[in-house]
Amino acid sequence: MGTWGSGNFDNDTALDHESIVVARLLTEVAEAIAGDPAEIEPDQYWGVAVPCNLELLHLLSQAGYANDHLPEAEVIEEWKRTYMAVWERAIDDLGPEPYYKEDRRVVLNRTFDLLADDARRG
Repeated sequence: MGTWGSGNFDNDTALDHESIVVARLLTEVAEAIAGDPAEIEPDQYWGVAVPCNLELLHLLSQAGYANDHLPEAEVIEEWKRTYMAVWERAIDDLGPEPYYKEDRRVVLNRTFDLLADDARRG
């Protein structure tokens, strides 16, 4: 095992663990997006967890840890199209306040866009 510093990710084992975590986050997103659209509606588990996973991936990427594992930006943009189409179809049925709906839409779009930008910089 190689160790090159005292940081939490400065050894081979830590980077192996990081790869496992990133792969899990990406697999969960890919499977949720490819699955039953009802599962990614805004009030469903994966409707909430997908953006959380994307933000975690973005944070890891910004720290320099996930860049080699991200899919192409086009894949993330396709995830965004699929997810946002479901979100737009389902959100009004939940009766959100107009300000929440608009603010949440901005956050969701930004979340996908930031990760797509990370993938481009990869």
